[in-house]
Amino acid sequence: MKLSQLRLGEKGKILSFDSAELQLKLMEMGCIPGEEVMVEQVAPMGDPISIKISGYSLSLRLNEAAQILIEKFK
Repeated sequence: MKLSQLRLGEKGKILSFDSAELQLKLMEMGCIPGEEVMVEQVAPMGDPISIKISGYSLSLRLNEAAQILIEKFK
C-alpha cells in the first residue's frame, strides 16, 4: 500500500519508492526503506500530512506520500 493511504494514527514500514525522481529527495528527508512511519496529523482539507519518522515530524504532500510504498502494521 502507499503511505498516502494510511489514516491518522496508523503505522507502517517503508518498503520502496514508485518514483526514481523523488527517491533521492525522500531519502534525504529520512524516508529510508525499513524505517517505521506513523501518520500523526492531517491538514483539514487532507493535504499535506505530517508523519513521525526517525524521531521527528515530516510534512509531505499527498502526491509525495503516494510515491512511498509501505507495509501497514496491524
